[in-house]
Amino acid sequence: MTVLAEQIARTILAGFEKHFAFHQEVTSGARERFERMDWAGIQRTSAERIHLYDRRVTETIDKVRGVFELSALDEYLWRDVKADYVARLRHHCRPELAETFYNSVFCRLFDRRYFNNKNIFVESVADRDKLVDRYRVFMSFHPGDAGLRDSIRDMLSSFYFSIPFEDIDRDVGYIERHFLKNSPLRNAPLDEMRIDVLETPFFRNKGAYLIGRVTRGEHCYPFVVPLMNDGAGLYADALLTTRDQIGLVFSFSRAYFMAQMPVPVATIAFLQTLLPGKPLAELYMSVGFHKQAKNEFYRDFLHHLARTKDKFVIAPGARGMVMCVFTLPSYPYVFKIMKDRFDPPKDVTHEQVANRYLLVKQHDRVGRMADTLEFSDAAFPLQRFSQELLAELRAVAAASLEVDGEMLFIRHLYIERRMRPLDLFLEHASPGEARSAIADWGLAVKELMAVNIFPGDLLFKNFGVTRQGRVVFYDYDEISYLTDCSFRRIPPPRYPEDELAAEPAFNVGPHDVFPEEFLTFIATNAQRRQTLLDTHPELLDYRYWQQRQKDVVAGVYANIFPYPREARFPHRRSPSSAKPTPP
Repeated sequence: MTVLAEQIARTILAGFEKHFAFHQEVTSGARERFERMDWAGIQRTSAERIHLYDRRVTETIDKVRGVFELSALDEYLWRDVKADYVARLRHHCRPELAETFYNSVFCRLFDRRYFNNKNIFVESVADRDKLVDRYRVFMSFHPGDAGLRDSIRDMLSSFYFSIPFEDIDRDVGYIERHFLKNSPLRNAPLDEMRIDVLETPFFRNKGAYLIGRVTRGEHCYPFVVPLMNDGAGLYADALLTTRDQIGLVFSFSRAYFMAQMPVPVATIAFLQTLLPGKPLAELYMSVGFHKQAKNEFYRDFLHHLARTKDKFVIAPGARGMVMCVFTLPSYPYVFKIMKDRFDPPKDVTHEQVANRYLLVKQHDRVGRMADTLEFSDAAFPLQRFSQELLAELRAVAAASLEVDGEMLFIRHLYIERRMRPLDLFLEHASPGEARSAIADWGLAVKELMAVNIFPGDLLFKNFGVTRQGRVVFYDYDEISYLTDCSFRRIPPPRYPEDELAAEPAFNVGPHDVFPEEFLTFIATNAQRRQTLLDTHPELLDYRYWQQRQKDVVAGVYANIFPYPREARFPHRRSPSSAKPTPP
């Protein structure tokens, strides 16, 4: 081991430590912002946190280049660097994150032909099980000793918020009754139970979430208690006890949580006991470690390719004018590549599309916009592509492709959870299913409006239906801020011949939107048009859109809950009026 290798390894690890310190410093402020009802501050810092990682990687690369004057790769030197780095991580609390940081630095320094497990951490060497056993990241309460009611009270009181509960006795009573009525453990002896709760609340938007489980022997039953702050004090809004409900809270279409996590792998392991079917990548993504999520996704993807033989094919649904989309039938994701040229009437640049995907990642997605993983120089086995897909890619996205031996490299692509396109769903849906989906489409549009998002293209083909039947927007090439649009009424015709003209007889600006036209081009089917008129007629009224713009400008932050209204405690089920952020 050379001194130079030790110095390089130490420099990279110091860069990671600096990044993690910044990450946790930003995250730690979420509690105070929640207590002060600083909803704008929560959204701002959530967006800012996303950029911290790349800044620290760039800073570390500049140090490595500047101090050690490296140019071409010396493989023997860098294998010593990796070996020294591994040694430094043996007693580290966050080795998996530090490995990913190392990968980011190396891959920005050198050519992709060196991206193998000898030089980077394609496979992790962190002993995650040992860390989980060593670090306890949850508190435990024992109903057999204190009783269920007192255990719940102790749990709620253990987080030491600076503001009191509005009525803690009422909330304890609701949680106890709900637990005894709805939990699978309702008839189990109390002395056989243990309640475990993560030591830190998870903050997001206007909520603080207590994440826990009830264990009985080898069995684990998850729960989440959302806490809200309306200015009069804290209150428990619900008790979520099913994996479907909790899966919605941790959905890929939600913004990232803010939570203090000194030992991330231990917290993630706890979450895995609650949601055992959720991919590791999505759990890391949900708590704001998006680079770690990419690393975990890629490892899982490689393992899946090794276990399967099916081929990548063109994704079902209408062909897009901006993206070429393909999928692997046995893998629940789609892969999106920008076309070399965009077909008319699309009038956007590649840079604008990339910026809109970044906007979505930084924004509050309110459960209605799919998150994406973004990759550069992604490698795929060429023989796993169908001939039809290869022909399509070479025809529309040749500039993004490079064949090197048996591998196809894609210079830039986005990866999203696969959903059934809403237009295809409606083709095969029963009348009841179609009505429910269209009603949820309208609700999705309204919830996006509440966070200052206008999807741009409202066609059903740009929305997907999740396994839970939830409608989610996933095509972002025309997305914009609601406040950047000009919602107008179509002026009445001046002369009879105006109604027959091919072009409008009035001026139309680049940001003008005419809601009364929506019904014509969104739903060509008469029954679907009637469903839209029955469920969301206000979406066709320009004045409704203008009022939503005024709400956004006034700083009104609507309550959009990541669980059904019926799950809320009875005294909170009436729709809450949104409250402006205090000055």
